[in-house]
Amino acid sequence: MLNKMTQELAVCGLNAVIAVAEYHPEQINRLFFREERLKQFTGICKKLAERKRPYKICEDEELEKICKSTHHQGVVAMILLPEMSPMSQEDLKEWSRDGKTGIVLDSVGNDHNLGAMIRSAAFFDVKYVVISEKDSEARLTTGAYRVAEGGMEHVTVRSVRNTAAFLSDASKSLITIGTDTRARQRIENLQRIVQEKKKDGKSGIALVVGNEEIGLPEDVKGACSVLVRIPGTGLMDSLNVAQAATLFMHRVFEL
Repeated sequence: MLNKMTQELAVCGLNAVIAVAEYHPEQINRLFFREERLKQFTGICKKLAERKRPYKICEDEELEKICKSTHHQGVVAMILLPEMSPMSQEDLKEWSRDGKTGIVLDSVGNDHNLGAMIRSAAFFDVKYVVISEKDSEARLTTGAYRVAEGGMEHVTVRSVRNTAAFLSDASKSLITIGTDTRARQRIENLQRIVQEKKKDGKSGIALVVGNEEIGLPEDVKGACSVLVRIPGTGLMDSLNVAQAATLFMHRVFEL
């Protein structure tokens, strides 16, 4: 839940709040938890007291009102409203220089899918998550933080105005791999594809995923270095976008 008056976002769920408290405690403005959670948050409570920030023991009903969710798992942290900074040329240079993997989302449907992909990204060492500014639903929300299970603290989230334009630029230094259910190349060919592209002096990988109903727009597909599909039985048109993205992240992680 977003509190527009205080410019805060509610983060709920045990793993999500523990991660914020461990890696970015300075972001927490207020903390609310059930009594049995006190031992797990003694450290952050001391830090909040030093900063003269409040914390409070609450019952479930109050926690639900604070975060507007029944899935709080006994703790809610109100954090500074997270900002999605635009992807910069310096970010792109670092991405390529360090040979990191990132995932680029275009028209991804909702914050829960975003959270699931960020959880997978943290698990498979995918550093960058790039979101199109036009996506109205996939944002850093309470739901995204909860589903990410703490993964939000281990990725760098950036935004771009135009996905196709960004990929056209990124393809000069990164291997940009678009996901397409009708692509000729298959996911098991990724090792060969990446090895061939690296001969061109490219380092770093961008996995590009789109809306699970309509896929990637033509201009986005055209800006990718290569298009790859996940073969299946044909009984279903496609996988959930978070499932598909996870399969690609796992395959790249194993390269």
